[in-house]
This record gives sequence, C-alpha cells and structure tokens, in this order.
Amino acid sequence: MTTTTATDALITADASAVAHADRVIAGLGLPTGGTAVTDPATGEQLGFIEDGDVDGALRAVETADAAGRDWARTTPRQRANVLHAWYALLVEHAEDLAHLITREMGKPLAEARGEVKYGTDFVRWYAEEAVRPAGNYREAPDGGATILTRRAPVGLAVLITPWNFPLAMATRKIAPALAAGCAAVVKPATLTPLTTIYAVQLAVQAGVPADLVQVVTPTSSSAFSETVLRDPRVRKVSFTGSTEVGRTLMRLAADNVLRSSMELGGNAPFLVFDDADLERAIDGAVAAKLRNGGQSCIAANRYLVQDGIADAFVEGVAERLSRVAVGAGLGEGTVVGPLIDQRAVRQMRALTDDAVAHGAELRAGGTELGDGTGHFFAPTVLDRVPEASDIAGTEIFGPIMAIQRFGTEAEAVERANATEFGLAGYVFTESLDRAMNVADQLETGILGVNQAVPSNAAAPFGGVKQSGLGREGSAEGLEEYQSVRFTNIARRATN
Repeated sequence: MTTTTATDALITADASAVAHADRVIAGLGLPTGGTAVTDPATGEQLGFIEDGDVDGALRAVETADAAGRDWARTTPRQRANVLHAWYALLVEHAEDLAHLITREMGKPLAEARGEVKYGTDFVRWYAEEAVRPAGNYREAPDGGATILTRRAPVGLAVLITPWNFPLAMATRKIAPALAAGCAAVVKPATLTPLTTIYAVQLAVQAGVPADLVQVVTPTSSSAFSETVLRDPRVRKVSFTGSTEVGRTLMRLAADNVLRSSMELGGNAPFLVFDDADLERAIDGAVAAKLRNGGQSCIAANRYLVQDGIADAFVEGVAERLSRVAVGAGLGEGTVVGPLIDQRAVRQMRALTDDAVAHGAELRAGGTELGDGTGHFFAPTVLDRVPEASDIAGTEIFGPIMAIQRFGTEAEAVERANATEFGLAGYVFTESLDRAMNVADQLETGILGVNQAVPSNAAAPFGGVKQSGLGREGSAEGLEEYQSVRFTNIARRATN
C-alpha cells in the first residue's frame, strides 16, 4: 500500500479576476451595513446584505402577491418572451455571473462557468415550456358531457435556495414559477446571496415586473419560515437543502396545505463493477466527487467497488487526487477550491480521523491546507472504509472519497439501497444488461450510467425516500407550479 499526500502549496487568486468580480459586486447597490458576505478562499469581506426581519418578509409577500395577480393574467407567449429576454441577458453577463459565483462561493472559475450554462438552461427551457401548456379534452364515458382540463398558476411561491449552486438553484425555481404565471419570494442562502440578487436584477431589466420576484435576506431563517409559510397568500414552497430542515418546512407547510417541492439530502452510491472500463470509471469517480469540491447533493458519497477491479481503481484515484491543484477559485489552474466555511473543514477532518480510527486506509490527502484564513481540505481517498465509521453513513459534502468493496451484484444493490436517502446514484459497467438490471433495482430518483454528471434542464431532478418529493426541470418542473382544474360541460342530446 502507498499513501500520497497533496502539497500544502495553494494557488492564489488572479488579481484581474478578483477585480472583475468586485466590479460586479460594486454595481449591486448593496447596503453599507448588515450581514457580511465573505470570500471562502481568503475570508475577505465582499459586502453586506440587509438584516431582514419578519415584517419585511411579510411586506415582500404582500408586494409579490399583488404583482402576481396581474402576471397570472398574462398570456403564455408574453411570459415566454420575458423569459427569453432574461436568458439573453444572463448569457450576455455570463462572465460577470461566473466571477461573482466564484468570489462568494469559492468554486473554480471553470466550474462557475459551467453553473452559468446550467442555470441559464433552465430559463431557456421554461421560456419554451411556457407556450406548451398542458390540457385535455374528452367526452364523459357515459355521454352527455364534455370534460375540459387545464392548468392554472398555483399562486405565490416561496423559494428557498442553498449556497452551493447560487445561480442554478435560483433559476431552477424562479423560471418555472414565472412560466406558470406565479409570483415569488426568494430567500437565498446567507452565505451566497449576491449571485441571486444580481440574477433577479437582470430579470427585471429583461421585463419581469419589478415587484414580482422579491429577494429577501432575513436574519433568522426559522422566523422567516414560521411566519411566511403560514400566510394565506402563500400557496407554494420549494426548498433545496438538508432533510432535517425539509421536514420542518413540510410540517409548517401542512398547516397552510401548501403545494411543496423538497429536494433534500443525499447519500449517493457509486458502483464500479469488475467489467467497467477502468479509466472511464476513474474519470467518473473523480468528477462525481470533486465537482464543487464535493459540496453537492448528488456528489458520489459511497464508493462501492467490486473486488476484482478494486485495487487498480484505488491506486488510480489515489494517484489522481494526490495531483489535484487546490486553491482560490479565481486562481489559474485551480481544480478544487475552498470549502464554504471552517466548520466544513473541521467536519472533513473529523470524518477522516474517525474512519482511520475504525481501520480505514488513508491513501491520499487527509489534511487541512493553508493557514486557516481560507477553508481548504486536501482531496482525500479512504480505502476499506468500515461500516461502523461515521463516514459510511454520512452525507460527506466535501472532497473525501470513501471506498468500500463488494463481491456480487446482489450485494452491491443491497448495500447501495441500505440508506434512508435516495437522491442520486452512479453505475459503471460495460454490460448493458447489468446496467439496466441494477438501474431497475436502485432506489434513487436520479441515476448516471457510465457518466458522472446526470443533471440536465430537460430531465426531472429529484429524489425518493428521505431525499424529498417533487421534481425540478423538465415538464414535471412546470407542473409543480400549476394546479389542475377541470370543467364539466353538459351536452344536450341531438337527434
């Protein structure tokens, strides 16, 4: 066994890239005081957001609800035209958005550009879906009536987004709400609110009514939710985040019988079978773990590798992760940026130490990097991870690859499903039969077969079991913001 360790040398940010991001921030019109937003690569203060209170949130509900009544009366074509205009502005300002995402969230600039592409795809998709409203015309089975079904906007939507994809998670919710004819109150994560603020400003420039989408930054998330979700004007809530918080929001939503979409925690299995293409599997494993520094709900979490290929796979990923360039996201050549905060770094350290204490073999990384002003942890490979270790059942949300081994296909499926979560999964095999058989058995809402990035605006994103309910993206994502209504029209018999 060999152990490889990443270098402590961190890539620093490019000064011109930092200046680009800061020019965008300067143009946002942020307040001069409130809650500070910081760069996770340096700890540098970027600006302030308003310390919103419950009264301010209720004013946002009132304002958006009033604007929403007019928006609901617009035609699908009018809404589509506005969304197309928003898409065009987002594309025009793609570099501004990418630099801003990296500055406040930390991901490498290349990944931020990918997020901009992904996030804008949702706006374009729903601009196109808006003019394809679902409906149906049918005769009643016993005759004498015609049944018409149609879709109507569900009403004011409260959209709560996470910090890890600050543009894509916002557009994935706002775009279908607007396409359906709904107003929205958006609460971005306190750690990364600036991208959402900028994206909504661009939406207004594109023709979205100024009051229709309200961005709020409450000091207390719990007070916000407890108050706003009980307001009778609110008819929909969409949340992306932890299962624990999702359960709380669902309890609050129940009192007001709100239409609810919940994209919650994950514990994605990554299955590598003996017949997999080794290099393809290694490429996929690295991509599924290091995208966003592992800070993704669909990041591969439990690597289950068949015995016959395991040694070669472990050697390959350990060698790859030991060479990964770590540093500021705005640095030239950075592959893995900082974690979101120092608490996340401590969590990675604790998970690694616990796994090793239980008998796992540390094959790469396992150390904090830098002097603590930024939040860096070396990409890490742990082999032969025992089931008793914390990491075996935890959503890692960081750059640690935890590898376990299996013997048979049946064992792999059983262990992959042995979790309360069911968001995403990955299967690497060269056998079509095996891929289809395993896909039929895995309890996940999303599955990537021989690929590590299964998300697409045209696909219905969401999980099963404790990973949530509802779908985002595809036609199903629009339906989450619509109610189904039917009209029964009596027909007079004719001779």
